[in-house]
Amino acid sequence: MSRITLTFWGLCALLTILWLAADPVIFGSHPLAQVQNSFINYTGIVAMGTMAVSLLLALRSVRLEPHVGGLDKSYRLHKWLGVAALGMVLAHWLWINTPSWLAAAGVIAPPPRRSRGAPSGPALLHTLQGPARGIGSWCFYAAVILLVLALVKWFPYRRFIQTHRLLAIVYLPLVFHSVVLLKTSYWKQPIAYLIAALMAAGTVAAIYILFRRVGRTRQAVGQIERITEHQDGRIVAVTICLKDRWPGHDAGQFAFVKFDGEEPHPFTISSGWKDDGLMTFVIKGLGDYTAALPTRLQPGSLVTVEGPYGRFNFGGNERRQIWVSAGIGITPFISRMQHLAMHPDGKVVDLFHATGAGDVRINADLWRLVHAAKVNLHVWVSPEQGLLTADHICRAVPEWKEAAFWFCGPVDFGKTLREDLTNAGLPKQAFHQELFHFR
Repeated sequence: MSRITLTFWGLCALLTILWLAADPVIFGSHPLAQVQNSFINYTGIVAMGTMAVSLLLALRSVRLEPHVGGLDKSYRLHKWLGVAALGMVLAHWLWINTPSWLAAAGVIAPPPRRSRGAPSGPALLHTLQGPARGIGSWCFYAAVILLVLALVKWFPYRRFIQTHRLLAIVYLPLVFHSVVLLKTSYWKQPIAYLIAALMAAGTVAAIYILFRRVGRTRQAVGQIERITEHQDGRIVAVTICLKDRWPGHDAGQFAFVKFDGEEPHPFTISSGWKDDGLMTFVIKGLGDYTAALPTRLQPGSLVTVEGPYGRFNFGGNERRQIWVSAGIGITPFISRMQHLAMHPDGKVVDLFHATGAGDVRINADLWRLVHAAKVNLHVWVSPEQGLLTADHICRAVPEWKEAAFWFCGPVDFGKTLREDLTNAGLPKQAFHQELFHFR
């Protein structure tokens, strides 16, 4: 089980178990109103807990990277926590409204009116329940709209970044809503301590995001020194000269680059660090944002580089490595080969690069670089040879079971390759994949 899966289901399981310990409503027979109230609280707890952890992951903390396997894995977990929050927010709304709809349709008896006896819990919380419900209703619609926009790929990248940041604003009144309306009996149980801690951490993260402090201490200003456009016009190599101090980076790491007038976007660094202030990014126009870059970038323009991030670092004790790239996924391997050309590590490396006919110029550069790095290059021209498969790789490298695989390319291609190799006997931990699937 991957760290992403373990963390996701572990968090959901922990919140569920502690809720059941505080309110074992599913055991035994209870009135519908009691069941409804308990599940309203449960769906709210899981929604707020997953949103809180998602906000914490959005801080791009390098301290968390080793625990989740890299920032690309952190963002994948961030996405699935957002999906879980969306599902629980919708379930929360349905638990509130469905009994009333069923009663209005005559399917069930109308719920009994609550007595006007003395309110339970602190008087202040009872007074605030009305405003908390009203705020929760408005925030529900805002959260659903913003979460859906974050998931649809046709929504423009710049608008996605701008609207996604608004979730931090929505989260803050939802904390007020949750504190006021949390079932009073929970406050003496561990579930209350956990969700309070998560909401407190999420609040701090939301404020940090709203004041745009994310990654601020890891930023450096640079200037575009050179732009090289490749044959098909969709790939550009952008060389940047940094004006500020940079901590250096390892081959395979990436950085968030903010070009003039745009939001930061993650790109893999395709050059090794020589402590000379220069770094290169090879960018392919795959979406609305990256497709427009070749016509907008100019030498001399200022940029902001934030990083480095990532754990795609070619580590491990295996004496043989097999690298697989497709298209622009070659960038981390270029950086690694530049490093190996100067600092050989003695490992036997086979690089399989799946390419289209428009990448001839890149291939010529690759041949020169692999010779210097002593890497065995296998160029796979997909239009002529079909799709590169695990079977092709295994036949070309008979010792493949003794190797560590490092993959960077389309997500579906990597998933298929990983499944085929592990089904054939490769240990799951021997397959490393960059999971960034950003706009």
